[in-house]
Amino acid sequence: MATKAIFFDAAGTLIKPARRVGESYSVLAQKYGVEVSTAAVSERFRACFEASPPLAFPGVSAAEAMKLEREWWKRLVRRVFKPWPFAQFEDYFAELFDYFAQAESWTLYPEVPETLSALKERDLIVDVISNFDSRLITLLHGLGAAHWFEEIFISSRVGYAKPHRRIFETALEKHGLKPGDALHVGDSETNDVDGATNAGVKGVWIDRSGSSAAHHPARIATLNEVLRFLK
Repeated sequence: MATKAIFFDAAGTLIKPARRVGESYSVLAQKYGVEVSTAAVSERFRACFEASPPLAFPGVSAAEAMKLEREWWKRLVRRVFKPWPFAQFEDYFAELFDYFAQAESWTLYPEVPETLSALKERDLIVDVISNFDSRLITLLHGLGAAHWFEEIFISSRVGYAKPHRRIFETALEKHGLKPGDALHVGDSETNDVDGATNAGVKGVWIDRSGSSAAHHPARIATLNEVLRFLK
């Protein structure tokens, strides 16, 4: 069966922060009188992020989802800074949240334009499936990438987050596709590869580390390698 669609994760796959997340948290915290190293806040962020509930809100309107997204991130950032007293946390969080909503705070991976253009030239459906929030839509427009995608599925609005199979099925249903018609590419073995596989979609793991699990049968080191998986 020929591939008809390719779905992509966003952060870590198509886009990345212009500077490390921990660095942004640390630099901005200094403005509000909180001294914390990039390494320390990065470690806290990873631990708190992994322990957070899914960024998904079933059955709510887009407007309500945006409010819930902000509250989700606010709780996360508050947990990140729990070890450090923070008198102006509300002001800090407002600026931090807005910072990551700006296209200038993110960048496309270098091979993205060439890869997505090549896929569109083959008349493939190209979508995003991401455990992000509503800011992603504006970011992709600001980065000049939105025109490549027919749909952008974000967990907060779909109501299910990867690796839940339902977010993949939502994309398939939108286009009237069968699971075997699509590939999904992402940087998480659990969320992207395992999640897609559980939905019957071929999962491809983008691993830019250059060292991890080189034997993985569906591993690529750069996005343009995805072309070899097309039938």
